[in-house]
Amino acid sequence: MARITSQPQSFPQGLFSEDTVQNADLGAKASSSDGRAWRYVKAGAVALVAGSVFDGPASVANHTNITVAAAAAAGASQVTVTLGATAATANQYANGVMAINDADGQGFTYGIKSHPAAGSGATLVLTLNADETIQEALTTSSQVSLVANQYGGVVIHAATEAGVPVGVAIKDITAGSYGWIQTRGPVSALCAATTGIGLACSASDTTAGAYELGDGILSPIGYALAAGVATEFNPVFLTID
Repeated sequence: MARITSQPQSFPQGLFSEDTVQNADLGAKASSSDGRAWRYVKAGAVALVAGSVFDGPASVANHTNITVAAAAAAGASQVTVTLGATAATANQYANGVMAINDADGQGFTYGIKSHPAAGSGATLVLTLNADETIQEALTTSSQVSLVANQYGGVVIHAATEAGVPVGVAIKDITAGSYGWIQTRGPVSALCAATTGIGLACSASDTTAGAYELGDGILSPIGYALAAGVATEFNPVFLTID
């Protein structure tokens, strides 16, 4: 029997269990002696279904490429940004990141600890992780993009891509509950169209929650371990993480 291991964190929640209480960091990784790996996630508004491909939260266009509202000196632990025409709920980006995408400080990425709610077009004060203070001063010319934790509120992969595939569900998990999805190694996954053994696979652009033959454009998830049959759950070797 495969043994789940992880460093440096131990996990009180079993691989095939779910809980309404969070028992590990979102995105925490566990692995087994047979090469499989899993990530700890929170289900989004819709339940997880075993064998389906799931994405991280969709990117919010009005929370990307936004401006810094007030200069932040090197060493600062808070950054104030101005949202676009979409409100932010409290801690929507907690445990996610702020990527500096243009002008002063560009190229740096910082972990977000917390923030309050903010309305459409309002300013939002982001508190950074204690060990990730600003390294290069930001000015009001700086632009940032907010990225939610990819394992908090995972959603089934849509035929029209809105997020990045983060794994395949290994069991049904109730919406809003916590559990594990698989990210590496052999797994049973929903096939959208015929594939050949050993061929690259990607998230499907025709069937929600499924994979299909990779085309070099859609997000890759792994390789077919058998000739895939449409509508069946066939073995795939995941290489997501």
